[in-house]
Amino acid sequence: MSDLRIALYQPDIPGNTGTILRLAACLGLQVDIIEPAGFVLSDKNLKRSGMDYLASVAMTRHVNWERFDTWRKAQGRRLVLASTRAALPYTTFDYAANDILLFGRESAGVPDHVHDGADHRIIIPMIEGQRSINVAMSAAMITGEALRQTGI
Repeated sequence: MSDLRIALYQPDIPGNTGTILRLAACLGLQVDIIEPAGFVLSDKNLKRSGMDYLASVAMTRHVNWERFDTWRKAQGRRLVLASTRAALPYTTFDYAANDILLFGRESAGVPDHVHDGADHRIIIPMIEGQRSINVAMSAAMITGEALRQTGI
């Protein structure tokens, strides 16, 4: 099991969250859900995309941003935020094995205080005129690069 973690800030769409939980289960990663979510976090809402992988994923729910941030700082973990407002491409960032990769709400990203609270901000470069890549796809791309770099 890797020490790399995926964190989701107030996720909006159960299908994307389920897909990310399935990804984490298959790769042996833990997932942090920063609440409140935009849907009820239940097996029923996550089951379609998470399928039978949900029982295999280690998921921690944090009641809010402040509790999550206090916990991760006490753990000595860097927070790496995927953001369309970042400048550093995700492929040129130097990941550490115990990083937390943070992904924002599908509808709104993260608020400024969360953006500013991240240790690092990375972007997936896209062609001009496109808003963003689906959060589950973004999580897969960035997690894959982080695992490749850390040799896990």
